[in-house]
Amino acid sequence: MSEHERQGSGGGRRRRRFLSPVQKYEIWLGLVRGESTIREAADRAGVDRSTVMKLREVAKAGALEALAASRPGIKAGAVDPELADAKAQIARLSEALKEMGVRLMWASGPRPAGVRAGRDRRAV
Repeated sequence: MSEHERQGSGGGRRRRRFLSPVQKYEIWLGLVRGESTIREAADRAGVDRSTVMKLREVAKAGALEALAASRPGIKAGAVDPELADAKAQIARLSEALKEMGVRLMWASGPRPAGVRAGRDRRAV
């Protein structure tokens, strides 16, 4: 039974076919390079022409979005080693400062009620 006979005499709709991202990219690349028309790409992939047209629109929108987000000379997600070291040192010093504050409170010992922290004015 041929492909045309399986679809019925009226031509009907093709069975739904899902393309992988790689297949979609290859179709798009062929269109951009001018290697094929929308009709040829659709026939080769076994999908409807509207699928190829939608794929082209999505690829264009994605490319424009990615280009708008990119900044020349700045690598996305790149970590500055000096900044990472500085942040780590800040965290270490912050913890050390907290610990020293707790030790100071323990070293000064408990004070009688009503006595304020700092120098006792009567002792002068």
